[in-house]
Amino acid sequence: MEFNSEWLTLGKHRVQLKCVRGFPTERTRSVAELAKMAIENNLSAGARLVEVTAEGEKAYVISVGTTFAKDREAAPHLEVALATMFGLAPEQVNIDVVVVSQTEVDMHFGVYERMLAEKLGAVPPIQ
Repeated sequence: MEFNSEWLTLGKHRVQLKCVRGFPTERTRSVAELAKMAIENNLSAGARLVEVTAEGEKAYVISVGTTFAKDREAAPHLEVALATMFGLAPEQVNIDVVVVSQTEVDMHFGVYERMLAEKLGAVPPIQ
């Protein structure tokens, strides 16, 4: 059993919260909630928040999966916005947008989120 991670459901996003050391904190949950809102309002409808990794309390890596390549263009702007909201430097928030083709994932609700998480390496494939 892993004690450094936790699963959180935020609307249509099934997010794994990870911490390099210790348990996911309330601040990590807050980063995930704000990242979810930023993704829903600024990226395509197919973009999903997959994972938030806290590297201490000072740096965050946010993994997003999508089927729309133009979503990558918005990531730097969202990094700056999220960093500003949490009082961090822009280089302390990294949004990693992974684009997969629609042929690689099943677009049905629930299955889509799981397949994106597998493609990003957040969860192992189902055997």
